[in-house]
Amino acid sequence: VQLQESGPGLVKPSQTLSLTCTVSCASITTLYYYWSWIRQPPGKEQEWMGAIAYSGNTHFNPSFVGRISISRDNATNTVYLQMNNLKPEDTAIYSCAAARTEFFNLVMRNMGAYNYWGRGTQVTVSS
Repeated sequence: VQLQESGPGLVKPSQTLSLTCTVSCASITTLYYYWSWIRQPPGKEQEWMGAIAYSGNTHFNPSFVGRISISRDNATNTVYLQMNNLKPEDTAIYSCAAARTEFFNLVMRNMGAYNYWGRGTQVTVSS
């Protein structure tokens, strides 16, 4: 399974970020696969933001509820992240990752649970 993130790189404060994760070699609707967005600000730990399941259900880190949405396009095998009202502290490397599990709720914040990772894309929030 291969994942490739893409996005704008530089975003101004208060703007909305839109990122794309293009998946290949597996369908995003494959049973028990969960497609997560994870970020890592400079000097900090990785942080799980949210995920969309093979079923289309979404799961969110409470820290991001109301700020992010995660969606998908089955036809193009693509997962999207939108985050609004960006702040400089949202500067981070944003990655998409895939976990195959029947117990996602138990492992979703565990980075070791993710079998496949994209390379990540740098997002800088600055005016």
